[in-house]
Amino acid sequence: MTDSPPPAEPTENDLRAQRLLNLDKLKEAGYTPYGRAFARDGRFDALSGAYEEGKEVRLAGRLVTCREMGKSIFAHLQDGTGRIQIYLKLNNLGEEAFRAFKWTDLGDHIGVRGTWFTTRTGEQTVQVLTWTLLSKALLPLPDKWDGLQDVEIRYRRRYLDLIANPEVRKVFNARIAILKEIRAFLAEREFDEVETPMMQSIPGGAAATPFQTRYNALSMDMYLRIAPELFLKRLLVGGFDKVFELNRNFRNEGLSRNHNPEFTMLEIYEAYGNRESMQTLIRDMITRLAEKVMGTLRVGTEAEPVDLTDWREVAYDDLIVEKAGADYFNLDAPAQRQRAQSLGCHVDDTWTPEEVTQEIFEKCIEKTLVQPTFVTRLPAHLVPLAKACEDDPTKVDVFELIIGGKEIAPGYNELNDPLVQRERLLAQSGEDAMKFDADFLLALEHGMPPAGGMGVGIDRLVMLLTGSEAIRDVILFPQMKPKAP
Repeated sequence: MTDSPPPAEPTENDLRAQRLLNLDKLKEAGYTPYGRAFARDGRFDALSGAYEEGKEVRLAGRLVTCREMGKSIFAHLQDGTGRIQIYLKLNNLGEEAFRAFKWTDLGDHIGVRGTWFTTRTGEQTVQVLTWTLLSKALLPLPDKWDGLQDVEIRYRRRYLDLIANPEVRKVFNARIAILKEIRAFLAEREFDEVETPMMQSIPGGAAATPFQTRYNALSMDMYLRIAPELFLKRLLVGGFDKVFELNRNFRNEGLSRNHNPEFTMLEIYEAYGNRESMQTLIRDMITRLAEKVMGTLRVGTEAEPVDLTDWREVAYDDLIVEKAGADYFNLDAPAQRQRAQSLGCHVDDTWTPEEVTQEIFEKCIEKTLVQPTFVTRLPAHLVPLAKACEDDPTKVDVFELIIGGKEIAPGYNELNDPLVQRERLLAQSGEDAMKFDADFLLALEHGMPPAGGMGVGIDRLVMLLTGSEAIRDVILFPQMKPKAP
């Protein structure tokens, strides 16, 4: 005699069909499943904090656990701030309402009115007097024990990820708090938040491939901005002396653990400031975010912890010499390429010495800078919008702040000489005047004050402060290739 096979696990379609049956039963019992508002007394964290034995309370949330015990039911509701246990008893609710509650499913949204009490195990609980169906879930939630483990599904169905994985919600709560604190920090220092165009006729402010679109009303091609810099500098000309913008940029480039084509950038400009004032500002801002939001100055990942009490400043050339040898800048171009290859860099015979050197920096040095490091005195060709160093016109007075092996913020002593700026932009565009923003140069000729400026990659900053290892973990809906049907 052979054993019969175990019953098959119900499919998602089976579960949906059962929930539809429960929905019909609830409708027949007089429950309206969708669209009804519910006047709750507050969110769960505030309600729990104001707990008072015997006090009546109204709360609403998603049903996430349910345990029947004959004539009573214990369950948990969850909202965006936490969970609260509820207790339903046949004698309190009456037979019809108690029976109808058994047709609810995990994932349903319900509202309840009841009174606070504490169970024998010490858990704050609401004894339910009445309950209301607010929204019926036709598909099940992820398994409460295993959560949602498939990384691709987590990114594609972030709403399920947020329900199933509490640590994910903590990361995004931290991101929200970080953005609030950034705005508060800058407001205290009298910076004004502004908004500049997302669509531009000439993309400028950075070297990157833009996304192109079409403005039908004007019969012209437009581009999603790669940076707001040139418009923010126009505001310096116009008399705004301390401005910032916290918004999205778009670059039509690759996806990686550190790159998303749509990303959040903070750009800050201060008239009469300079590179040093920007260094002070970003150091103070990051340490405050760490202390107030994360509660610690020790951040980063477990593998690469970062101590935000230890900041270093070092010149670009000094880092190159440390890695490539004291004689590196005395070598001819072929020898420099050979030295780079010996360090594991891929270089092309057509590359200039400057390109070879930057490859060494990006591939061999940047990732090793775990503790906060201001890399200063960069080659002028890398940053055409910055002022040259007074003692060496081949270098610009800028910094790249690198923490955890990633660039977090570049900052400049901004170039405000319109004649030099014109030369720089022409050289960058290959002498094609149609490829740079002539109106920006016109604005500069009306006089831009000396200024410090800085861009902060918000997604990477959140990665650093929360210890997240991939940029998709700090973006609610990261870009992904559509799934094949």
